[in-house]
Amino acid sequence: QVQLVESGGGSVQAGGSLRLSCSASGYGSLRGCMGWFRQTPGKEREGVAQISESSRSAYYSESVEGRFTISRDNNKNTLYLQMTSLRPEDTAMYYCAARRFAYGCSPRPVVPDFTFWGQGIQVTVSS
Repeated sequence: QVQLVESGGGSVQAGGSLRLSCSASGYGSLRGCMGWFRQTPGKEREGVAQISESSRSAYYSESVEGRFTISRDNNKNTLYLQMTSLRPEDTAMYYCAARRFAYGCSPRPVVPDFTFWGQGIQVTVSS
């Protein structure tokens, strides 16, 4: 059974930085497309970034392009999201997600593509 556990969230002032980590267990080694999503109350879960197994391909939503960086360490079974120049509108619950087996990434991250989800971690950015 694959389990994903996020860490590194918290509260920060606008302009600050945070790094989220997602530790995966139940894998021999991290495989397939992985992504980060976020959600605020009353809104749909939004795909923020995703990265291919080889790390050669990454996608960012327009709202975070140039400020967030997704990366992964397959040997450590860990996915990361480095967030800089944070804005109050980045405040959300952040979730890491993994596709089943070794499936690659679709052109953009969409919820139905991802089978495994973390429990989520809160990021709060104050102005």
